[in-house]
Amino acid sequence: MPRIFITGSADGLGRAAASVLMAEGHDVVLHARTRERATSLGDLAPGAAGVVIGDLSSAAETRELADQVNDIGQMDAVIHNAGIYLEPSRSATAEGHAKTLAVNTLAPYMLTALIDRPDRLIYLSSGLHHAGAGSLRDIDWTGRRWNAAQAYSESKLQVTALALTLARAWPEVLSNAVDPGWVPTKMGGASATDDLELGYLTQTWLAVSNDAASAVSGGYWYHRQQQTPAPQARDPAFQDELMDRLAALTGIALF
Repeated sequence: MPRIFITGSADGLGRAAASVLMAEGHDVVLHARTRERATSLGDLAPGAAGVVIGDLSSAAETRELADQVNDIGQMDAVIHNAGIYLEPSRSATAEGHAKTLAVNTLAPYMLTALIDRPDRLIYLSSGLHHAGAGSLRDIDWTGRRWNAAQAYSESKLQVTALALTLARAWPEVLSNAVDPGWVPTKMGGASATDDLELGYLTQTWLAVSNDAASAVSGGYWYHRQQQTPAPQARDPAFQDELMDRLAALTGIALF
């Protein structure tokens, strides 16, 4: 059975995806931000292929997290599910980066580079990535006045572009982005109106299904249906510029 690593699997969509995959008999590696957060995995942990710990806002802990995953063994799929939403301030990390950028963009980029390459990659995007268009000159919000909603939208445009870049650069890997919709999780809130189940089942389907419809790369998905992503996410020039910026910010070259 496939082995799948899911970031941010202590609650929300990540936990739901992990529960489904484990119930189907797959080997799932769980992730929590801290050891305290990992206690919420108590009911899932005994049946998991492993539990790894690391705060994705920290570059050092993200590197250690990748090592923990590699120590467990080769992953067949990685679901980059973890993310944060509306940070009230830039909230600089230990490395000086905006926390939204660090968790939503830099961490999945670093993990992609540092974890042994799987067969399938899934990145959690958002419909709000369409509002993230713009220049990459101030990707880390060092010059602009902080705008939490815009920072989130930009981070989701960036991670969508990352998924599509990998589909272009790594033809042997199935790399896709998923918009789970506005779903009633801790992040989405109780008033969210989209289907929670379809939000996480699209991730699990892309991670393990043998259906011909799921064996594609470079897709942007919403509820198992391909949608059209923002033009910049599909633009090779934007993708290449983004990869250069992320390499400079992390000190890790993906290509």
